[in-house]
Amino acid sequence: TRYLAAANATVVMACRTPGKAQAAADQLRKELPQARLEQVQIDLADYASVRRAAAEILQRFKKIDGLVNNAGGQYPQPVRDISLKGWDAVVRSNLHGGFLVSREAYTQWMEAHGGSIVNIIADMWMGMPGMAHSGAARAGMLSFTETAACEWGHAGVRVNAVAPGFVASSGFDTYGPE
Repeated sequence: TRYLAAANATVVMACRTPGKAQAAADQLRKELPQARLEQVQIDLADYASVRRAAAEILQRFKKIDGLVNNAGGQYPQPVRDISLKGWDAVVRSNLHGGFLVSREAYTQWMEAHGGSIVNIIADMWMGMPGMAHSGAARAGMLSFTETAACEWGHAGVRVNAVAPGFVASSGFDTYGPE
């Protein structure tokens, strides 16, 4: 986000909780006062919300040049203790959400105009002990990324995945010291 904003791009931050996107935008504006940062509310688990958000972005900004799928969430839990409800919530956010947003960006704009999609996954190649639900979803996003890249390349749409390792962020504030 920081690099795109510094390059004078209009960055639309989509978030289920509008206050979080606004807080992130306000923080970034301290560093980059000229940044063009906008917010759109979206619930990745709700297809109608995803369709509406993509349509709203197109109505307001007339195009979608790029998409970064960086949303997701998980919680530490051994496999044996993950409930079906917990598994479904993490997979719905980390896999289904990325699929829905990518598909809507593609069908509503990129199929006719090209673009770039970057899916942020995770370093899951050796498994993710304590977070099997997240590892499974992120591995699914890798396969989705490779498939979408093959199927959408003819339309000038690049689809890539980035798999960072450990990122010290405020998200870890919710985890215990272990």
